[in-house]
Amino acid sequence: MVKYFCSSTDIRSAWDHVVSAFWQRYPNPFSTHVLTEDVVYREVTADHRLLSRRLLMKTNRLPRWAERFFPSGMARSVYIIEDSIVDPVNRSLTTYTCNLNHTTLMSVEERCVFQDSAEQPGTTLLKREAWISSGIYGFSKPIQEFGLARFKSNQVKAMKGLEYAVSNLQGTSASRCRRTCAPAGEERTGKSRGKQTGLFLTVAISGKRRELRKEAPVSLLKTLNCDT
Repeated sequence: MVKYFCSSTDIRSAWDHVVSAFWQRYPNPFSTHVLTEDVVYREVTADHRLLSRRLLMKTNRLPRWAERFFPSGMARSVYIIEDSIVDPVNRSLTTYTCNLNHTTLMSVEERCVFQDSAEQPGTTLLKREAWISSGIYGFSKPIQEFGLARFKSNQVKAMKGLEYAVSNLQGTSASRCRRTCAPAGEERTGKSRGKQTGLFLTVAISGKRRELRKEAPVSLLKTLNCDT
C-alpha cells in the first residue's frame, strides 16, 4: 500500500520570480534541516528546456519509536535526488524528488508542477503530489501515517522558505499563498513511482561508495507527466 497526498496552491508571485527563487531558496530560516545541496547535472536542450539534477542532504529528528528500526551507528542524514525541468515556452517548472537511502524504512517520492496562471496574471499555480511507502513488515501502515504527517508539516515549511526567497528577490514582505485544495492523504495500492534507468550517480552514504542507478534527466519528462 502507498499513501498518496495532493495539494494545490496559488502563489501570488509571477512565475519568473518563483522559478528564480526556487534555485535560491536555501539556506532559509524555515529549512534548517537542509544541510547541503550540489548540482550534479545540468543541460539546456535544443528546445530550450533546462534540465537539472541536484543532490541534497537533509536531516529530520526521528520519534523515539522509530529509533528501533535504525541499526546502531547508521547515518541519520537522508540523501535526496531532485530532478527538474524548466520549460520557458510553456512557462512551467516540474520537479521530481525521492530519497536515496533509508528506503526500506520509508520511501517518499514527490512531484511538483509550478505553472504560470493564464487566468490570474502575476500568479503561479503549484500542484504538489507525494507517494509514501514503507517496507517494514508489520509496521508499514503506522510508518506511512507518520511519514504523511511529517510530509504535510515539512511542505508548510517548504512553502514558507520559498516565500522567503521570493520576498528577498522582490525586496518586499513575503507573498501570501491561498490554499485552493488540499485533499487528505488517501491510500492507493500499487508500487511507488519513479523506477528509472539511465544515468549512474555515485555518492558516499554511511562512509561507503554506493552506485545508484537513476534516470537521466533527458528522459525524465515522460516519468513526470505520466498519469497518477
